[in-house]
Amino acid sequence: MIRVLIVDDSATARHILREILESDARLEVVGLAADAYIARDMIVELKPDVVCLDVEMPRMDGVTFLQKLMLHYPTPVVMVSSLTRNSAKITLDALEAGAVDYVAKPHSHIYDGKEEIKEELIQKVVNASFARVQKKIPQHKCRTNVASLAETTHKIIAIGSSTGGTEALKVVLGGLPKNAPAVLVVQHMPQSFLESFALRLNQTCAVDVKMARNGEFVQTGTVYIAQGSKHMVLRRSGASYFIEIGLGAKVSGHCPSVDVLFNSVSKVAGSNAIGVILTGMGSDGARGLLHMHESGAKTIAQSEESCVVYGMPKEAIKLGGVDEVLPLGEIAQAVVKMLS
Repeated sequence: MIRVLIVDDSATARHILREILESDARLEVVGLAADAYIARDMIVELKPDVVCLDVEMPRMDGVTFLQKLMLHYPTPVVMVSSLTRNSAKITLDALEAGAVDYVAKPHSHIYDGKEEIKEELIQKVVNASFARVQKKIPQHKCRTNVASLAETTHKIIAIGSSTGGTEALKVVLGGLPKNAPAVLVVQHMPQSFLESFALRLNQTCAVDVKMARNGEFVQTGTVYIAQGSKHMVLRRSGASYFIEIGLGAKVSGHCPSVDVLFNSVSKVAGSNAIGVILTGMGSDGARGLLHMHESGAKTIAQSEESCVVYGMPKEAIKLGGVDEVLPLGEIAQAVVKMLS
């Protein structure tokens, strides 16, 4: 059984969330807390596997409590709040503070919207139970000083990530020099959060980070984040690469799909590419990374101990498509070395 603690100041919300979670035989709600102070004591006493945490609460808001929790008593947390529906900043703050994932409550009358969130909530709580969370000490944001590379326009870096990927990408992209080759990224995340996510990365990385646009030619020193609900592929025109974005059915359970990106890079860039697969649930990207490996690309998977969820890297390694398995903090340095 996966033991869950629900923290929400609304008695109605606590009741409905409990009803949803206990409809799945894998989940047991071991406690209900109305605020962060009650939750603190219950976490120490009950040692839940996962905490479902609201943002808006009296005495201490959910993100502040999350920061304290991850510093003193690291526990997998899924944020469950109406604020995560529209506020990308709050969602990203929560992920930065250590939340594994988030679920947007209906705007009002959770009774009316419980079927809307049921499947997503159950799946994300189950996923979170597999997450590895570590003590997280708040850090000041700063640009990383990294060595410059020789100018190159024909190399491509392709990265795929999912659960836990927002923070993993910050580490990897933050370790790349300003004139790194173009980087294409698929991060499983709703479109409503991606613009803010790209902006936040752009403020902390030496490389420029932006949302990818259909038809644009890639530039050195620029990271292109795939749009939500649209596949992103790499194309070539003469000596230049450009991005193509379009609608399509889910591949490996996702749109955008890491497999779709990696497959296109394997065909277009071949041995001139580097593929990186980061933390995430499932197998998206595993087969695509194998295709990159078979086309001569260098490939890297994040190590088990440094992943929040060791799903996507594990599947890629099982297929035999990975050259190096590295802790998160060593990936950027390895990429730079491969480019030298």
